[in-house]
Amino acid sequence: MIRRRFTVAAALAGLAVTGVAAQPAAASPAPTVPVRLLSLNDFHGNLEPPTGSSGTAVDEHGASVPAGGAAYVAAHMKRLTDRNTLKVAQGDLIGASPLISAAYHDEPSVQFLGDIGVTASAVGNHEFDEGYKELQRIQFGGCHPVDGCSPAGKWKGAKFDYLAANVGQGKLKLPILKPWTIRIVNGVPVGFIGVVTKTTPTIVTADGIKGLTFDDEVAAANRASKQLKALGVKAQVLLVHEGDQTPAGQRPDACGVVPGAGTRIAKDADPEIDAVLAGHTHQQYVCSVTDPKGQPRLYSSGSSFGRIITQVDFQVNKATRDVVRTSIKADNHVVTRDIDPDEDTQTFVRTWKDRVATIANKPVGRITADLTRVPSPAGETTLGNVVADAQLAAMKGQGAQIALMNPGGNRADLTFAPSGAEGEGVVTYGEAFAVQPFSNVLGVTTLTGAQLDALLEQQWTSAGEKILQPSASLRFTIDRSRPVGDRVSAITVDGAPVDPAASYKVAANNFLLGGGDGFTTFTQGTGQVLGPIDLDALVAYFGTASPVAPPALNRISGQ
Repeated sequence: MIRRRFTVAAALAGLAVTGVAAQPAAASPAPTVPVRLLSLNDFHGNLEPPTGSSGTAVDEHGASVPAGGAAYVAAHMKRLTDRNTLKVAQGDLIGASPLISAAYHDEPSVQFLGDIGVTASAVGNHEFDEGYKELQRIQFGGCHPVDGCSPAGKWKGAKFDYLAANVGQGKLKLPILKPWTIRIVNGVPVGFIGVVTKTTPTIVTADGIKGLTFDDEVAAANRASKQLKALGVKAQVLLVHEGDQTPAGQRPDACGVVPGAGTRIAKDADPEIDAVLAGHTHQQYVCSVTDPKGQPRLYSSGSSFGRIITQVDFQVNKATRDVVRTSIKADNHVVTRDIDPDEDTQTFVRTWKDRVATIANKPVGRITADLTRVPSPAGETTLGNVVADAQLAAMKGQGAQIALMNPGGNRADLTFAPSGAEGEGVVTYGEAFAVQPFSNVLGVTTLTGAQLDALLEQQWTSAGEKILQPSASLRFTIDRSRPVGDRVSAITVDGAPVDPAASYKVAANNFLLGGGDGFTTFTQGTGQVLGPIDLDALVAYFGTASPVAPPALNRISGQ
């Protein structure tokens, strides 16, 4: 790879010399040339306009307006594109996607992004949802090894480069994808480096990244930056799937970030890097930070679900081939739906929607009222309870006594009101999929009562609180006024107090069983056996337990 890049760099250098030599003295080139970047992050396969709060964005006036949808992304991109434009992204383009994209392993979304001209993207943690080998298939092409080819035929691979500078394989940390890539605009090279949050191993399924290492983002970015500089590429942009939080309701071009992991990367990365475009936290902001040499550097993020396009304009000095930092200007554009959508993209989306309609509209059960992710004071939800009950039912044959569900794995509410023509209270496959889109495998592991107690104490960490959703067979009390590590008491299984020395069989998805979300006690379990996909378990539960009523929120006591 490096040898090939040196060849490209040498060729570029030769072209530059030839170009200068061919210019008459009176027609010397301008000292700088313009470059425009248009970027997206955290698209998550939202080909159709997202709905609810996920389908609105706060605009420049502070108003919440409908935003997003592939046809509107394409239309806004066309308006913002000029001859100096490169389009890039910051990861989580796929994964945790609506059924229209996920049913065919997100090939439709990757096709759309390539069609609108995305040329490079950092990998995000959700790019690893189906494992790194599936990510490589998405990059390089080929039909899915289990499900085969989609209705569109053999997958040809992404038209853009996925970049993963801080992801390595094995002891030698061999790259699984390119760490960086180079593009030429107006005769000058621009280098793009891609890194993903180093916390990825804690938030994806362990089996899918087995054998991979996720290095510190800054260290990896700095290595890549030095490689680009050695090739004569001084205009550099870091695409990073990590970011920070902002106050609620912040306007798109405000900064206001709460400094965290994203700010650290933006400030500490090699000073040769001219701009840091971020993602992961689904926030919108445009900030300026100071690099290690004391120079200002752009640090921005563009919300999620195709609701924001970030525009970055700058000048590159033709003699030095470096970015003129003072020329950098950024603007987060809301992808409003008050313009005409792109017709070709509308046709593309409609085609894929038709392809999944038969699957999506199939009724799988009924509910008597909304099942939501709205928590009780203790952190329990009606939807979480039902999902945990479904997982316990699926794993009863493997001896499961209780089930626990991570709240972040439930991605949508189930409403009694119909979303289409299915009728009130009807749950369709598409709606069930929206709740459980990750295709996690369920399993059962054996924990002692003491380990179960330790596991429940891990609901609080320095990173915040994540309350596990329990099946009806599990009860416990929490007291947030007590120190972390001593907040859980009165644990019962099937009404009997838990014995610290006894063994209990606990069902959960393989994300949790692998220690995801910081629940590392799960990895101490023994005798693990696996079962069905979580979505299949939920669909089966609706098939046998319907109509399903919202469970009482009394499995977790206290506050």
